[in-house]
Amino acid sequence: MENEYTIVVPDADILSCVCGTNDSNLKLIEEHLGIPVFTKGNQLSVETENSVIRQQFRYIIDRIADEVSDGSKNLDDIVASVLNMEKKVDMESISILVPGAIRKVYPHTQHQADYIHSLRTHNMVFCFGAAGSGKTFIAVAEALRLVLSHKVSRLVITRPVVEAGESLGFLPGDLEDKINPYLRPLYDSMEMVLPKETVKRLIESEIIEIAPLAYMRGRTLNNSVIILDEAQNTTKEQMKMFLTRMGENSKVFITGDITQIDLPKRIPSGLIHATELLQDIEEIGMIKLTSEDVVRNPLVKKIVRAYENEQERE
Repeated sequence: MENEYTIVVPDADILSCVCGTNDSNLKLIEEHLGIPVFTKGNQLSVETENSVIRQQFRYIIDRIADEVSDGSKNLDDIVASVLNMEKKVDMESISILVPGAIRKVYPHTQHQADYIHSLRTHNMVFCFGAAGSGKTFIAVAEALRLVLSHKVSRLVITRPVVEAGESLGFLPGDLEDKINPYLRPLYDSMEMVLPKETVKRLIESEIIEIAPLAYMRGRTLNNSVIILDEAQNTTKEQMKMFLTRMGENSKVFITGDITQIDLPKRIPSGLIHATELLQDIEEIGMIKLTSEDVVRNPLVKKIVRAYENEQERE
């Protein structure tokens, strides 16, 4: 049929999740789209010439596929969650498609969608929130999109090296070996979006630079996107130094979690100071993510919420 739009689902787990027990999920999708969904083998089809419905259908199946591929265990909740988010936001326009990526990055919550929008509309964005809320991963994905779409020429990612109960001096190896564990999460974020070989090639060609914060002093970074991760562990002086590295045609993304500050107690966090000092500057985006935005194991969300509740009582 000319008005039939078909999606082939090669993965049995994804197809099972889409359909649900006794086709319960399929019925939810049909209600959402307002038209029947037909199944034949590993094919899902709708009969419509409406491009908006076709786009919604494709988005829903792609999002379910991403969730299943990411190893989500709450299969019964996936479809309802995807449909709920699709109602709220134009997910196709707010998603992050990195050229050559192994996956498309979608926001899982409204706050994450707001975060992506802020990254697109501001040249400087502060994002602070709970562990696992996606603040670093989303910033890295959007930065890779900018670089590989040739909007900017390079990506610079940095973190302060602050000892959280451990001493660098006791770690084995030379300086690079000692620092690498602090930077490993940034490699992990990039490798969730791009093939490992691509990340390695971009680093070797210096299109991507990953370095400790101390390496930023004295530089002016033009035509770049710069990410400061773990910003809660900067001092006021370090934060000022970093923010003033921004050059022409550059974007700066700052991420951190103010509940995990590893600085000595007498030293105030540069992230807290900067957000208070700069909050009234319209050109700077400020985004806060909470336990509701945590997309790791569901147990992590409960742990983060418990700590948030304790802080509210204090």
